[in-house]
Amino acid sequence: MASVTLKRNYRCSQSLQQFYSGGPFVVSSDGSFIACACGESIKIVDSSNASTKSTIEAESDTITALALSPDDKLLFSAGHSRQIKVWDLDTFKCLRSWKGHDGPVMGMACHGSGGLLATAGADRKVLVWDVDGGFCTHYFKGHKGVVTSIMFHPDINRSLLVSGSDDTTVRVWDLLAKKCVAVLEKHFSVVSSVAVSEDGWTLLSAGRDKVVNLWDLHDYKCKSTIPTYEVLEAVCIIDSGSHFASSLGAFLQQSGKKKSGSTGIYFITVGERGILRIWTSEGAVCLYEQKSSDVTVSSSVDEDSTRGFTSAVMLPMDQGLLCVTADQQFLFYSPAEHLEEKWSLKLTKRLVGFNDEIVDMKFLGEEEQYLAVATNLEQVRVYDLSSMSCSYVLAGHTDTILCLDTSISSNGRKLILTGSKDNSVRLWESERRCCIGLGIGHMGAVGAVAFSKKRQDFFVSGSSDRTIKVWNFDGLSDDIKQPINLKAKAVVAAHDKDINSLAVAPNDSLVCSGSQDRTACVWRLPELVLVVKFTGHKRGIWCVEFSPVDQCVITASGDKTVKIWAIADGSCLKTFEGHTSSVLRASFLTRGTQFVSCGADGLVKLWTIKTNECIATYDQHEDKVWALAVGKKTEMLATGGSDAVINLWYDATAAEKDEAFRKEEEGVLRGQELENAVLDAEYTKAIQIALELQRPHKLFELFSELCRMREAADHIDKALHALGKEEFLLLFEYIREWNTKPKLCHVAQSVLFQAFNILPLTEIIEIKGISELLEGLIPYSQRHFSRIDRLIRSTFLLDYTLTRMSVIEPVTQDDSKTKSGKNTDDALLKDNVGEDKQEVSEGKKQEASTKKRKSHKSRDAYRSHKKVKDGSVHANTVAVPLHA
Repeated sequence: MASVTLKRNYRCSQSLQQFYSGGPFVVSSDGSFIACACGESIKIVDSSNASTKSTIEAESDTITALALSPDDKLLFSAGHSRQIKVWDLDTFKCLRSWKGHDGPVMGMACHGSGGLLATAGADRKVLVWDVDGGFCTHYFKGHKGVVTSIMFHPDINRSLLVSGSDDTTVRVWDLLAKKCVAVLEKHFSVVSSVAVSEDGWTLLSAGRDKVVNLWDLHDYKCKSTIPTYEVLEAVCIIDSGSHFASSLGAFLQQSGKKKSGSTGIYFITVGERGILRIWTSEGAVCLYEQKSSDVTVSSSVDEDSTRGFTSAVMLPMDQGLLCVTADQQFLFYSPAEHLEEKWSLKLTKRLVGFNDEIVDMKFLGEEEQYLAVATNLEQVRVYDLSSMSCSYVLAGHTDTILCLDTSISSNGRKLILTGSKDNSVRLWESERRCCIGLGIGHMGAVGAVAFSKKRQDFFVSGSSDRTIKVWNFDGLSDDIKQPINLKAKAVVAAHDKDINSLAVAPNDSLVCSGSQDRTACVWRLPELVLVVKFTGHKRGIWCVEFSPVDQCVITASGDKTVKIWAIADGSCLKTFEGHTSSVLRASFLTRGTQFVSCGADGLVKLWTIKTNECIATYDQHEDKVWALAVGKKTEMLATGGSDAVINLWYDATAAEKDEAFRKEEEGVLRGQELENAVLDAEYTKAIQIALELQRPHKLFELFSELCRMREAADHIDKALHALGKEEFLLLFEYIREWNTKPKLCHVAQSVLFQAFNILPLTEIIEIKGISELLEGLIPYSQRHFSRIDRLIRSTFLLDYTLTRMSVIEPVTQDDSKTKSGKNTDDALLKDNVGEDKQEVSEGKKQEASTKKRKSHKSRDAYRSHKKVKDGSVHANTVAVPLHA
């Protein structure tokens, strides 16, 4: 058997996080990103793959309104705190903020010029602000209820502002006259949305009274009222030059519904039914209505609560229509390309803003390009991993889905198996997105399901009723329209408590069950005869799985351990400890030589079985990791948990090996360049390469060589001028280490002195971590200078002693020069003699005092000589400034 390469590391390649919790959102001018309210923060989301580009924290303030400037550089937000904030989307910092309303801001709109911001408040006011100055330019009062919608006239030359309120009126405000020019009263309920036609002379208002009113902006009279028989949340104008309009117009022309010379306005309405409808103002005719809703409604939702769509907006640059649902999903629509019989809208993408708790998930398809996910809902969401968008939703269960499994049947059909709290199991066909089999018989919630591995003609289910059932689905036809009731061909009362996990052996001969009763059992199929029972865990077992190559089973338990058991005799072969809380999932990797585990501590761990070693730990989740999926072909990992986050992991072992080899190869080449630069005496280049390769010893040798050269300061200065801030930071770290050693401190002090001469004080302060570096430099530098001072003082005593012993002949200097330094040298000489007084014998002291009374002229001459000598010493000593 060929040897297997053990995995050393996984990397998180993609992550699907919660990015929308309901409420306001705004789309960029090019449609590339969406700014969404997510609790007390604002998420900037890439509209192509639902990845979070950035997060803006709103400081404990629930967001109630959002708006973007026309150039997408500024984001405006407001919340329950009544604080209006302006954010720079380049730096994601708050530029300015102010308060103006007496209640929460319910809506915002930015003028086409980008200079004005209009806000609608719960305090019945409409205010207009100067964006740059943050001051109020217009103060409008008149509404008798909460102002729910607001918009500027799309023509920037028309100084009109339109607002809708829950007092059932629409008001039109003139910004130049600073007054209300019209009050439009035709609605009988809250005005939820307003829009202006492409020519700028027709205003559309939609309300929860199930009608759309069209108003003439010449005389502000109602042109027509279109009943929609649905509570409306949004109305959108279809521009005549868009692909949307041209596609629809071509179909209407072909079908004969469009009259020549027609000038009607096309618009879209969405509301509580979750149905898209397209209307024309000419004749108030509905041109298109969806046959079925793409909105998945939970059965637990009350009848009176909001369902369907909550908002809609036409995307810029002819990218289609975006609709937002009550369950935080973004649905993207565009016209169908092939118009054979009837024009239709196609759902091109579905981004899920909130997944709730991830309960279970499995990879789907031969290439494993899809991921089936079970959350705290009655539906299964199937994600396309390339775009991280929800491709489709499977709805049918009446209660929360607890578990699922996937398989490919013998005839190539992609199958999904689900177990639910409604005590049933369902078999789904993914291509047709329909349920083909229904298994009813359990008396409790179905918490575990597993497909057969080899024949793909049966599956097993385990329930909180403590029984295991074997279901046969062989013989199901491909054209089933209604789900067929499946029959259980074997049943066994397996455990004393709930069954949490099931696994079928690779050869379909055995099934293993794990239960809350702290045991795992292996049963022979299809009769479900007990083969062996594993006892040893101290808490309930959450997961079981057969090894793909050996006769053993792995179990994960609430006692924080993972165990491997022998099927032959039921003995425990190995125990793995490392998790700090319950281990919820474990699965084999690398042909049974490794496994991956995840637990309630939020950790994902990679283990090697032979060495009992945990070789990697990943902390990408903030809560329990309930779900773990392993790709059979790619061995890609997917993890999900209570934090509503799905992380995708890929094997980075080969990539890291290649990267390490490449770095080593580059290091060898750069090392050769370094040696060549040293040989060519190109010290500036050599110092740069040594810093790049992080070779402090070689760097010290180079600076030592420069210090030994003539005009060393100029050479060091030239080398340091070529360095950047990051290189200076690294150099200072090395200098701090050199400075701790007496043998290396001279070079360190010389380089440090030149560096501080080159860098201005302002740049030194800006260097990251400079305070810590200085704290490490100052004490040792003070110690070095104190030691040098002591050595210099000791030389005076030595010279004095040698002179008195007539070893050194004193040099006679001019009396005038001697006089000037007499007092200073006398004091210094007496200090040095006093320090060594205790070490000199009594006889020598008398001799020294006798000699001091001799020949003052000779002694003065000697002192003058010493002053010259001492001055030369201090002239060559450089004081390094240490305090920045």
